[in-house]
Amino acid sequence: MAEVLVVVDSTGGEPKKVSLELLTLARNLGSPSAVVFGPADSLVAKLGEYGAEKVYVADSADVTDFLVAPKATVLASLVGQVQPAAVLIASTQEGKEIAGRLAVKLDNGLLVEAVDVAADGTATQVAFAGGTIVKSKVTKGIPLVAVRPNSVTPAPAPANPSVEAVTVAIEEKDKLAKVVERVAEKKGSRPELTEASIVVSGGRGVGNADNFKLVEEFADLVGGAVGASRAAVDAGFYPHQFQVGQTGKTVSPQLYVALGISGAIQHRAGMQTSKTIVAVNKDNEAPIFELADFGVVGDLFKVVPQALDEIRKRK
Repeated sequence: MAEVLVVVDSTGGEPKKVSLELLTLARNLGSPSAVVFGPADSLVAKLGEYGAEKVYVADSADVTDFLVAPKATVLASLVGQVQPAAVLIASTQEGKEIAGRLAVKLDNGLLVEAVDVAADGTATQVAFAGGTIVKSKVTKGIPLVAVRPNSVTPAPAPANPSVEAVTVAIEEKDKLAKVVERVAEKKGSRPELTEASIVVSGGRGVGNADNFKLVEEFADLVGGAVGASRAAVDAGFYPHQFQVGQTGKTVSPQLYVALGISGAIQHRAGMQTSKTIVAVNKDNEAPIFELADFGVVGDLFKVVPQALDEIRKRK
């Protein structure tokens, strides 16, 4: 069975959830092989737990001390050596840039923002800001697919992976953007927005930054992440890093709660693949209700406290 290369995204010595999702998808296409940029000792066991039969490790300052160009070069070389059945990568900001560079190097087709990949390499994509679901397939080269985080549920398939070091000569043109400093972002107790199974987001209807404490309280009570609409971010209610939407982050949790969000297409593009959507808005004609599985027409400052009380009673 041909190998399927899965580019691993990790943080704090652990693979991110999206990498485990990719390994799960890769089993439909062939034999999963993980590709790690940087130290891999702490990652191998977890990657093997989710089906990686081989782990390629490119741990070199030439790769880790520069931006994405060296990673694309390493991948292009590896594809030439391995001749994989497909390459899967996370459809994140960095992942899509690596995938784009790789496609150019290989003269290969590329599919991004996929939410599923079939055994024949056909990808399911959400297009036109979420208005259309399409099936796509590359017409040149191997399936090179960037998959949206939270598209599938990671499923363990224990394997005992072999580890193989990858040595690639990085050209000077790949070293034009050097990483001069790394600052670890302070993490709270909430899950990371793009990987959370529950997301509670606030919009313009929250009113102001202080009122976002209600959104945070809801998220903390249900063990979710906090999000915000573009209108709320532009108004200064919440930091941009938590923006959900076409110009923010794309999420696809099991439960998405929209508080005071009208549901403009810009926002819907970033959350409409959520499994269950609950909306609270005082405008019964708000577009968010067209998308919501459950909707409450009412003042969120009256509805949400009642909901919180009921949740506490059931805990």
